[in-house]
Amino acid sequence: MTNSGPVPAPHVIAVASGKGGVGKSTVTVNLGATLAQSGVRVGLVDADVYGPNVPLMLGLTRRTRSESISLARASGAKRTPIERFGMKVMSAQFLIAEDQPVAFDAALVRLLVQGLMEDTKWGELDVMLVDLPPGTADLQQGLSRSFALTGALVVVTPQDVAHLDGRKAVAMFRQSAVPVLGGVENMAGLSCPHCEEHIDVFPRVVEERSIWANGVELLVRIPLEPAVSRSAELGTPIVLRDPGSPVAAAFEQLARTLEVEAK
Repeated sequence: MTNSGPVPAPHVIAVASGKGGVGKSTVTVNLGATLAQSGVRVGLVDADVYGPNVPLMLGLTRRTRSESISLARASGAKRTPIERFGMKVMSAQFLIAEDQPVAFDAALVRLLVQGLMEDTKWGELDVMLVDLPPGTADLQQGLSRSFALTGALVVVTPQDVAHLDGRKAVAMFRQSAVPVLGGVENMAGLSCPHCEEHIDVFPRVVEERSIWANGVELLVRIPLEPAVSRSAELGTPIVLRDPGSPVAAAFEQLARTLEVEAK
């Protein structure tokens, strides 16, 4: 299935979650970097306006404060995305300082994100990844419609509460006729640094309460690795900082599963 919306990319994929704290932005950034390393032309929109973490994870933090955010653009004017690690990135964080809150209501946030998407000189892309805000409110539903999504990935951790809210995200996409491409289980166990024994940090989710029981395909399990958060804080995705790691291998598997290729 390909995209027929205003973005010059045949694939527009949302990375979503029912709740925050499951590593959705981490998945988006590392998936994008993995695809870019294979020659895929990647655009990345940080649509999590209330908590835009993608720039920090890519070493693109802005500290200059802004007095206002303009939603209107002059006729024909286009923003230029920032290129980082082979990806073209756009975020509301580029318009304000990292410690400035956005107090827009859902309607204004949709206009802002739609502007970031449509009023940007993307050039030709093979795929656009959209880091959606967590949850299933009217904001998420409106953004899903605005992007004319070709599909969505749902990120969960191996916790009952993450799967509970993940099932709501799955239902939201299906009600909007957005194909759910599959699920990503993040922080799926820890390998002991001393004996390499697998440790389930979280209790396993009862199968019938999982998103897999709702017909969502498990695409990959990404292990819990402390170096992932350290890499994010240093502004370099773990797949680039440690390409031989099990985490990098998991993202390579995910990229192959999505079958997004350079054109």
